Amino acid sequence: MDPLETVQFEKDTTYDLMRAAHERGHTMYYLPKNGISSQLGQLSFLVQEVTPLPHPNPGFETKPVITLSESDMDVLWIRTDPPFDERYLTHTWLLDTLATRKKVINHPNGIRTVNEKIWVTQFTDIIPPTLVSQSKAEIKAFIDEHETVILKPTNAFGGQGIAKVTETDTNTDVLIEVLTQNERVHIIAQAYIKEAVKSDKRILLLNGEPLGALYRINPNKGHRHNLFAGGVTKPSEITPSDHKIIECLAPHLKKLGLFFVGIDILGNKLIEVNVTSPTCLQEMSRYLVKKLAKEVVDQC
Repeated sequence: MDPLETVQFEKDTTYDLMRAAHERGHTMYYLPKNGISSQLGQLSFLVQEVTPLPHPNPGFETKPVITLSESDMDVLWIRTDPPFDERYLTHTWLLDTLATRKKVINHPNGIRTVNEKIWVTQFTDIIPPTLVSQSKAEIKAFIDEHETVILKPTNAFGGQGIAKVTETDTNTDVLIEVLTQNERVHIIAQAYIKEAVKSDKRILLLNGEPLGALYRINPNKGHRHNLFAGGVTKPSEITPSDHKIIECLAPHLKKLGLFFVGIDILGNKLIEVNVTSPTCLQEMSRYLVKKLAKEVVDQC
């Protein structure tokens, strides 16, 4: 996971999962990004035993750093945020070997396979018109065709780098140049969905089944509803069209070992599939008056 000092206790999903695991009697260890090594076909981990402290004074009680062998552990959770950079890729390669002997959530091969924005483009019936390109000419033609378009990086999270453009915008060329780094990297262009002016919907899936849902809303009426970008939440039901999307995705997610997944929906269209560190578990638990984290841990 990311450093312990970055945890936002009132909303962090990783912290919620840790509390649930502690309540079930499990011993937990914090594994930093630089803590994985491999020798003679076996992995070892530089870790700290951590105990999550309850409200009203949340935090962690930690012990000194020790080395654990893979035989000392039962389950390893991967909860680091994107970007999916070279170090992240190396971690998935190392943990691939572990996943043949121990449970790793989510499966490193699944995380590596499912780019959270590009992977969904194969499901053309349930996504908005989408272009993945680094060509300025292609992107501008796409904007001309669809009039209002969302541009976003292929490898970010929390609404970072997402821009809304129209065919009449005078800054379109600049935005394309910046996002594509002058046509050196691919970006996503998606036709704007009118329901985006109100909210988007986050649904959490547990082993392919819906765990809960909520709306994310930008209180300033912006086009980014992500909580990281200032969005707030309210309860949501899971509609028949949502179930259709879930039924389409579930077999693929289960086959890839993607146990805990967040999907983002606008209107009746799928926008993204989040497999690295899905969030919103605490907010959903409060709305549903359920301990959803306990349900997740119980199925690990």
